[in-house]
Amino acid sequence: MSQPHLRTVVVLAAGEGKRMKSALPKVLHPLLGRTLLGHVLAAAAPLAADRTVVVVGHGADQVRAHLAEIAPEATPVLQAQQLGTGHAVRIALDAAPDATGTVVVINGDVPLLRPETVTALVKAHEGAGTAATVLAAEVPDPAGLGRIVRDATGRLEQIVEERDATPEQRALREINAGIYAFDVVRLRDALGKISTDNDQGEEYLTDVFGLLNDAGEPVAVHVAADHVETLGCNDRVELAGLRRLLRDRVNEAWMRTGVSILDPQTTWIDVTATVERDAMIDQNTQLQGATVVGAGAVVGPDTTLIDTTVGAGATVLRSHAVGAEVGPQATVGPYAYLRPESRLGRKAKVGTFVETKKATIGEGSKVPHLSYVGDATIGEHSNIGAATVFVNYDGVQKHHTTIGSHARTGADNMFVAPVEVGDGAYTAAGSVIIADVPPGAMAVARGQQRNVEGWVLRKRAGTPAAEAAQRAREGASGGAAAAREGEPIHGGVETVGEPSGAGDTATE
Repeated sequence: MSQPHLRTVVVLAAGEGKRMKSALPKVLHPLLGRTLLGHVLAAAAPLAADRTVVVVGHGADQVRAHLAEIAPEATPVLQAQQLGTGHAVRIALDAAPDATGTVVVINGDVPLLRPETVTALVKAHEGAGTAATVLAAEVPDPAGLGRIVRDATGRLEQIVEERDATPEQRALREINAGIYAFDVVRLRDALGKISTDNDQGEEYLTDVFGLLNDAGEPVAVHVAADHVETLGCNDRVELAGLRRLLRDRVNEAWMRTGVSILDPQTTWIDVTATVERDAMIDQNTQLQGATVVGAGAVVGPDTTLIDTTVGAGATVLRSHAVGAEVGPQATVGPYAYLRPESRLGRKAKVGTFVETKKATIGEGSKVPHLSYVGDATIGEHSNIGAATVFVNYDGVQKHHTTIGSHARTGADNMFVAPVEVGDGAYTAAGSVIIADVPPGAMAVARGQQRNVEGWVLRKRAGTPAAEAAQRAREGASGGAAAAREGEPIHGGVETVGEPSGAGDTATE
């Protein structure tokens, strides 16, 4: 049985990317859930390399910090002066003196590269036992790219940078994708012989192929099935083009698994997100980070979900969520904002103009509209009235509010944390709750209403309001007389036994 090949991956990420006109190194620009560098590392991951070396230069500290987050096993190596790709690879190999087998070199700005293409390149290289293999592609417009020059028999003769190419060579449309596989022993030997006799005075890695050819070593070309995945970017216009291409690829892949995407051109799904079968994604929707959308869920239109889980059969409409969890068959929106650690149970509801933060809302419970729920736990099958505020912050610390199960809180309530409302309890509309409410109790925390009869007629005489009041008094003298005889006014709070004005003023 043959022994497995030992492999080293070298990623070239030292370039400044001047045309990006950015303080951020080019390889750190984001693209649907990963940086350019992150996409390249993901494409190389199936190779199961023994070592990954990333050559850094401009913005080295930023790139190192990013690597520590996404690929802590990778080794960053500094190329203090950018003296060419050959120089960069030589530095990388100096940091891996014990490397054997195959060295795979990848430019750090090819985010559309597929793992299967890299794997196919390496398998072809190792299977043929060649000294070096280059990934090539046939492109419609080769301007600015290195050309693959073949001899009369179709074998690779050399790789020529456009600046050094003849007019005949510039007419070629087969280009160097900047991705290679080398035998490490023969690569080390050739790197020591590279010249800087070229237009840029740099050490070109591509010159290795000509040196190996001259030495009678076998070299090969592996052609990518789709030239799109070999595209790099030099400025933000090209980056936006790559983003659109990746969006289309991702959306098509999800639709073929049974996901409905109603408007693919306005739907942006990160490569790190997951969408299950029979989910429906409506227009102007973004699924970012580690977002998961469950089977049969409906998300959008006009929705952004970041690191959020949406359960099976749930609906999220015109809303924004970050680090939240929406339970199965729950409903969110329109115009809701779920902040981190918001958790909705099965069939829970967060409605229009509701904001939640670090809040657990139990199964079947509802916060229908115009409310803020922060640092709170709401039990099962409870209803929170409109315009409710969970007052969680005292200016120094955050405090927690607990609402029990099957509770009913009135509209325009404030719960001044820390406070607890027991199971089955009610709170009256307009109340400011500052003390615990026992299970099954009615809490009333508001001043008694006082009506000053005739105030408008006396103080605003001659106004439209006074005229309307006069007409109403004349037309309803019987009702007014009955009220003056002491009939209870709906919503009063003086009746100690059974106060009114709580549940009947809540909203759902």
